[in-house]
Amino acid sequence: MSAPGENLRVNGDRLWDSLNEMAQIGPGVAGGNNRQTLTDEDGEGRALFQSWCEAAGCSIGVDQLGNMFARREGTDPDALPVYVGSHLDTQPTGGKYDGVLGVLGGLEIARTLNDLGIKTKHPIVVTNWTNEEGTRFAPAMLASGVFAGVHTQAWAEMREDAEGKTFGDELDRIGWRGEEEVGARRMHAFFELHIEQGPILEAEGKDIGVVTHGQGLNWTQVTITGKDAHTGSTPMPMRRNAGLAMARVLEKVEEIALSHAPDAVGAAGHIDIFPNSRNVIPGKAVFTVDFRSPQLSVIEDMVARMKAAATEICAGMGCDVAFETVGGFDPVEFDSGCVEAVRGAAERLGYSHRDLVSGAGHDACWINRVAPTAMVMCPCVGGLSHNEAEEISKGWAAAGTDVLMHAVVETAGIVTQ
Repeated sequence: MSAPGENLRVNGDRLWDSLNEMAQIGPGVAGGNNRQTLTDEDGEGRALFQSWCEAAGCSIGVDQLGNMFARREGTDPDALPVYVGSHLDTQPTGGKYDGVLGVLGGLEIARTLNDLGIKTKHPIVVTNWTNEEGTRFAPAMLASGVFAGVHTQAWAEMREDAEGKTFGDELDRIGWRGEEEVGARRMHAFFELHIEQGPILEAEGKDIGVVTHGQGLNWTQVTITGKDAHTGSTPMPMRRNAGLAMARVLEKVEEIALSHAPDAVGAAGHIDIFPNSRNVIPGKAVFTVDFRSPQLSVIEDMVARMKAAATEICAGMGCDVAFETVGGFDPVEFDSGCVEAVRGAAERLGYSHRDLVSGAGHDACWINRVAPTAMVMCPCVGGLSHNEAEEISKGWAAAGTDVLMHAVVETAGIVTQ
């Protein structure tokens, strides 16, 4: 089936208006969004998305973890659907485009095809995956992970937030648990549009990132236990300072990641100190070390060296240390056919592009296990994401969605008669 012509473009103004309207739900304090998963705001965003999809003639399916599927019918009832989407949940101080662009870009495809009276052989299904961010309920990409068979549904439903509320209970509370079995759907292919969340495309003046691989990652939660003591009356040699031990471990994390430069990265983003009082030496430190690389062997090396270094440091300081793997996935190589569909679409449309390795985790990384998958990326200003100041341009959003649409429609097959 030949690819659609170069005149097939989305309605960039309508897409931009939809992004801005969704951003009114769960506003942040500095211009972004706080629409964390399974909150009331998440429920409100889902309802708006559903209303838009139904207005576009799509039927809605929801599975037992709240994953949403908006189906635009194809002409062949036996053809497996082409899926497209991302997530509507945000970080506590998140931007307006991370994830949301991929969901509403998928909706815009359905709207544009409706406008032009275009039919496809394969159905097209726009998807909103539950709890991609993983901030409230760790790990990230939780529901897509269950869909792909990485986690069990029972385990996912028992994940707890900081207040001890479980994923399953909160899903029921906001009323978005469906009846459909998680993972029962079969896919012809899956495409995900996302902002880059990095600076490369903008710095090089490229319109489109053709994502060929995804970095693997490992999240190791480290708990260091020393002894609470008075900061003024405890002699320096007699302290068991968990905070200082953590600082020395984090210096090692930096050193270890730099030893695998330039592709590997490492840091601790989640840190808790106890009792966190001005005049008490910390008796406990809990932090999560995030190592990433496109090579599994590099991730394994970094984790092993961090654990060895932390064990040695803590032993020398009279502290205990424990490790728990709280998230992660192996590096991903996306389907060559889907990647080529993205690359070819960018070329036909005249958009500048380059291949990228995604530094962040995405639902596509799990779905790649069960269906041919690829990703499209557009630039974001300064590479900034997971921040309320996250910004993209209307032109970038439209270009990324144009490429997404061409790749999806080529894969779904235009029906000319």
